[in-house]
Amino acid sequence: MTSSYTLLLAVLSPGAIAGIAICAFIVGGAIGLFGYRLYSQNKIGLARREAARILEEANLEAKTIRKEGELEAKEQMHNLRSEFEKETKERRAELQRTENRLVQKETFLDKKEETIDNKQTDLENAQKSIEVTKQNLKAIEEKLTHAQDLMQEELERISGLTKEEASARMREELLEGVKRDSANEAKEIESQAKENAEKKAKNIVSLAIQRCAADHASETTVSVVPLPSDDMKGRIIGRVGRNIRALESATGVDVIIDDTPDVVTLSSFDPIRREVARITLEKLIADGRIHPARIEEMVDRVKKEVDQSIKDAGEEAVFEANVHGLHPELVKLLGRLRYRTSYGQNVLKHSLEVAFLASIMASELGVDVKIAKRAGLLHDIGKAVDHEIEGTHIQIGVDIAKKYKESPAVIHAIAAHHGDVEAETIEAVLVQAADAISSARPGARRESLENYVRRIENIETIANSFEGVEQSFAIQAGREIRVMVKPEKVNDSATIFLAKEIASKLESELEYPGQIKVSVIREIRSVEYAK
Repeated sequence: MTSSYTLLLAVLSPGAIAGIAICAFIVGGAIGLFGYRLYSQNKIGLARREAARILEEANLEAKTIRKEGELEAKEQMHNLRSEFEKETKERRAELQRTENRLVQKETFLDKKEETIDNKQTDLENAQKSIEVTKQNLKAIEEKLTHAQDLMQEELERISGLTKEEASARMREELLEGVKRDSANEAKEIESQAKENAEKKAKNIVSLAIQRCAADHASETTVSVVPLPSDDMKGRIIGRVGRNIRALESATGVDVIIDDTPDVVTLSSFDPIRREVARITLEKLIADGRIHPARIEEMVDRVKKEVDQSIKDAGEEAVFEANVHGLHPELVKLLGRLRYRTSYGQNVLKHSLEVAFLASIMASELGVDVKIAKRAGLLHDIGKAVDHEIEGTHIQIGVDIAKKYKESPAVIHAIAAHHGDVEAETIEAVLVQAADAISSARPGARRESLENYVRRIENIETIANSFEGVEQSFAIQAGREIRVMVKPEKVNDSATIFLAKEIASKLESELEYPGQIKVSVIREIRSVEYAK
């Protein structure tokens, strides 16, 4: 086949080949055009058939939608007709009921009109009867007036007195009898009231005392610290007594080391200082490092602990008394009363006792228990700072209560609890009574301790009044005063004159047995740290 085709190409000329190619191209184009026309006609037929099908489906769907719309319209028409008929029936029924009510009211009004006519007739008859009765009464009244006049004339003739004179005499006799009876009855009521009041007051006071359990005065001026062995005494004293001197200077407490085995005695009339010294010494013994620097460090730490214990004591007292809403500063001042005594009686315990007694008596009398208890707890609050502020503890307490926004009733009770101000409320009277009960009960107070404490406070106050004094401590039950001066303000030679001046002022302003030793101490310390 290939060879025949090759032979044919070799036989034909190039022009013949070109003609053949052109003829073939024309024939191929005609065939392609004919095929394209057939394809186009076929595609147009398909599109027409598809369009006819879609149109037919649209017509069917339109018929279906028309039928559904007609059905829905018929259903809505039926529903509207039913609702209209129902509403029409209801309105007809309502109109019928209204018509019935109107008929009933009309019938009732007709009956009522008949009744009113009957009552009007009865009223007219009654008025006529009243007129007749009035005429009869008038005639009777005229007869009585005439008879009364006759009787009065006869009485005046018999008694020899006119009407006014007889009336005045009768009024005087009646008034005199009423006064006499009233006086006798008032006297009897007053006597009975006094008897009942006294009996009730005794009952309330005895009940309050029975319900309030309190300790006897048991404050002491010394504390005893146990030692693990007698060898510890030497370590507490230190070389040349430097440890014991440092402890006494830092705390202001007299440390007594004697032959008593295994104990050290701390003596001071200031319970806060004594407590600081006791805790410091116990911690130093437990730690084992006892030297002046360690003592001072421990004293500072213990002072902070004691300050915290003061705050805790105040919070505990407030919780125990069940008094709420106190200012935090008032709570701290209450805690300071734990270390304050009055004639040997602990002031914080005394304040709690007064609060309980006042509240018990208030509940028995039916007055405000909260006011009575709050005033009883705060009545001696001025004693917490009376050694720092001028004035009596009553005035100081009133100022403190005003400062921390206590109520006027509580402030008045504080001001009146010693009778300096006239008590105007029952709660103030109850605080007075509770204070007297707490102070006067057996074993409540010991006067000597208060005198000692006051004398020691006066000694320290006089020493602190001099310029250049940093702090002072009265020790040995007030027989010695140790004065710490500021080295930058007082030189060595001035300490001699300062001691003489303090001694002279103590002699002129205080009364005391024996003598008081005045020791003025001046120290200069240089501190540096190796890094």
